[in-house]
Amino acid sequence: MTEHPTSHEGRQPLAARQQERTRPRQQDAAAAAAAAAIPSPAAAPNPGPGPAAVAEAQAATRREGDRLRFVGAATRRIARGIDLDEIVLGLCRASVPTFSDAILVYLRDPLPVGDERPVSPFVLRLRRSDRLRHTGEEGGEAGPESERLRPLLTDPTADLMPAAELCEVRAGGALAEVLRGVRPVFGDSAAARAALPELLGAGRPVPTGHRAILAPLRGRRRVIGAAVFVRSTERPPFEASDLLVAAQLATHTALGIDKAVLYGREAYIADELQRTMLPDSLPQPTGVRLASRYLPAAETARVGGDWYDAIPLPGSRVALVVGDVMGHSMTSAAIMGQLRTTAQTLAQLDLPPQEVLHHLDEQAQRLGSDRMATCLYAVYDPVAHRITIANAGHPPPVLLHLGGRAEVLRVPPGAPIGVGGVDFEAVELDAPAGATLLLYTDGLVESRLRDVWTGIEQLRERLAATAQLTGDDHSPPLEALCDDVLDMLGPGDRDDDIALLAARFDGIAPSDVAYWYLEPEDAAPGRARRLARRALARWDLEEMSDEVELLVSEVVTNAVRYAERPVTLRLLRTDILRCEVGDDSPQLPRQRRARETDEGGRGLFLVNRLARRWGATRLSTGKVVWFEMATRS
Repeated sequence: MTEHPTSHEGRQPLAARQQERTRPRQQDAAAAAAAAAIPSPAAAPNPGPGPAAVAEAQAATRREGDRLRFVGAATRRIARGIDLDEIVLGLCRASVPTFSDAILVYLRDPLPVGDERPVSPFVLRLRRSDRLRHTGEEGGEAGPESERLRPLLTDPTADLMPAAELCEVRAGGALAEVLRGVRPVFGDSAAARAALPELLGAGRPVPTGHRAILAPLRGRRRVIGAAVFVRSTERPPFEASDLLVAAQLATHTALGIDKAVLYGREAYIADELQRTMLPDSLPQPTGVRLASRYLPAAETARVGGDWYDAIPLPGSRVALVVGDVMGHSMTSAAIMGQLRTTAQTLAQLDLPPQEVLHHLDEQAQRLGSDRMATCLYAVYDPVAHRITIANAGHPPPVLLHLGGRAEVLRVPPGAPIGVGGVDFEAVELDAPAGATLLLYTDGLVESRLRDVWTGIEQLRERLAATAQLTGDDHSPPLEALCDDVLDMLGPGDRDDDIALLAARFDGIAPSDVAYWYLEPEDAAPGRARRLARRALARWDLEEMSDEVELLVSEVVTNAVRYAERPVTLRLLRTDILRCEVGDDSPQLPRQRRARETDEGGRGLFLVNRLARRWGATRLSTGKVVWFEMATRS
């Protein structure tokens, strides 16, 4: 008999149990489907922002754009400044009235430069202030806050800072903490409430709320000042984003001030370096009058390497030198000093002008392969009324004759100093009495507006026109002539610095010169005394005979003692009496104090006591000892 499967002891059949297990799953799925059919609140359509929210967002975007444009324009205006005052002025003009109604700029006094250690104490000085007139001043109504800030915002003639023109920052004080923090702060912050009275001074009006921003000015290495931005009650107070604007303005200003201070110090050092290497005063050699000018380049250019010099030479001659080192920098000024010193040393050796330029060329090559300069070297002899000129790539000199005719002298141009491997040529020209020789650098005749030869022709015409004003029989005054030459410069003619040297040739007449040769023998001093006595009598200077004879005897005695060839004796009469004794011994005499038991050694002591000036110059053929005495006219 077949039996159907049943559960043991009342258990349900297997199919029934499976049906019960699947029923809850079906119910859960149905419930989920029903729930999905019901629309949820999240799935409801979004109506979008209202008109007010859109307008507010657009206004915020517009304000942000305006703020960015203002920061860009303000920083460009600040960056245009070259010196300290221009940068601070750019900050003030950019801030008022666009960003604030008033601004105060304090800078450290003195401002440290570069790595220079700041001096103590830490002092801030009010450098500049700017403000906008308040409408309440014109009769409009003003609230209590405006009335309280009126001295700060309105009166342009009021004494803004009677107590805060100078502010000492106390170490560890509230102002020092704000400056150390670097970030701008609102005037109503806890730090600024204590710092502003310290900066502005006790009793000064301090704005309340978000109407003031205190912004430290930090340079590359340290805090160099502070700026205070102030708004009146007639405009909205500062917002949090305005702190970023103030930070941008303060940062660009501080970096610009650092740059300006460094540039100013470098320009000052270079300018002082060049000026100290130029002669403080010109000598007054016999038979020639000298005048000079030095004009630095415009402020947009850096210091150059122009120089001039006048060097007295033996025989009453004088060397006239003008040069120009290529480039504009402190290096150019330093090279100029080295070349000028070399030229002075070579001139004392009494070398010919072409030899002086040859040695200068060798010196420039030793200084570096790119050290180049132009130079003109001339030697004037007032006795012979001749001038010898050698040129190394320099503009030619201009000679103004007594009758008013001006001519550009034809001298060989030569190659600049530093080229190397070239010869220099010298020419000897007449130097008539009353004529004026003008030596100059290319900055006088060359600029962006004209070439060098056009400028030289304009200079020649200017000299001729100036000479016509004084007539044919009189030369124009030398100092006035130099000033008139510089007046020819136009606004665009200051691209380079200018050195100018003018020499008026007076010469020495042959009747005022006495010249003799003396054999190196024991009788030479006595003969020299007799010759000097006769010359003084011819010149009506007998009252000087005793002193002159004594000094001539002492100098000739020293020369005869060491000379092997004839000794030269020359007397020259101008506004002074000059005596020159030359011999072939290169050893220069030295003054010494003789002991009581010494029989000699007192000659130069007498010369030093009785003569107005005296000296000794070594030559290539020996030396010349000279002295000068004032004439008793």
